[in-house]
Amino acid sequence: MAGSRIVSLGHYQPSRLVTNDDLAAIVDTNDEWIRDRVGIATRRVADTESVADMATSAAGKALAASGLTAADIDMVVVATCSAIDRCPNTAARVAHRLGIAAPAAMDVNTACSGFSYALATADHAIRAGSSRNAIVIGSEKLSDVTDWTDRSTCVLFGDAAGAAVLTATADGEEPGIGPVVWGSAPDRGDVLKIEGWRPYIYQEGQAVFRWATTALAPLALQACERAGVASTDIAAFVPHQANTRIIDGIVKRLNIPNAVIAKDIVESGNTSAASVPLALSKLVERREVPSGAPVLLFGFGGGLTYAGQVVRCP
Repeated sequence: MAGSRIVSLGHYQPSRLVTNDDLAAIVDTNDEWIRDRVGIATRRVADTESVADMATSAAGKALAASGLTAADIDMVVVATCSAIDRCPNTAARVAHRLGIAAPAAMDVNTACSGFSYALATADHAIRAGSSRNAIVIGSEKLSDVTDWTDRSTCVLFGDAAGAAVLTATADGEEPGIGPVVWGSAPDRGDVLKIEGWRPYIYQEGQAVFRWATTALAPLALQACERAGVASTDIAAFVPHQANTRIIDGIVKRLNIPNAVIAKDIVESGNTSAASVPLALSKLVERREVPSGAPVLLFGFGGGLTYAGQVVRCP
């Protein structure tokens, strides 16, 4: 197989909207402080939905829009760091609910970079010929691991899922997913973690901010170079939605003057592995990026891990 491409996208968010004023009634904070520090206005919080429930909804929408059926899918990859149920994994649960009979099914946990890791994993499987059609999902229920009494973290996170359907490109067709640039800084992994049997998210915000705004832009540009796409030709940049100041800090170091910059963080909060596919799906749904245009994806977060690639907009 020459490569793969994204044929469709889908996303899901819970119905319960939590505003900054809602959080101000719980902890010592206010709307102005939250907007100024992280750029978030609202986020969605799941009540009864699980990670698998949201993943299934997003994947179902992507599959329905793909022109493929469940019988065509031979691989399901779910990126998540918040699934409470460990076995069977989330991917197997999603496959069963969608009627996918016998796929390769795996979960990937690299926290906020997870979707780009999962996308690369599925792309590599298709390139190697071991799969032909795959569903890649990022799904998180961070409300399960959020300390709602900690004002430094509870304002950040939301719940959501986003999904993409991949298919093999035909002989002679240009691949729609470029080579991945991925890696980690494991010696700094303690600045963002979820540990223990009753875990809460812990984050050293300033350390993550400095790392993200200084180290990541050159790596994102490497993804453009490996894909053979000039940064000036990038039509959209979809980074992990950590906060608006981090996004702006990275963009300042990229030469992407014609790119739409995804800032779904404002209405959705930080949804970890779901943030990149969620934001990308919304851009495509709103037709803000032309079909076939190059889009730079870049996830980063706990680990500290990062991964990015250039994809062609479906």
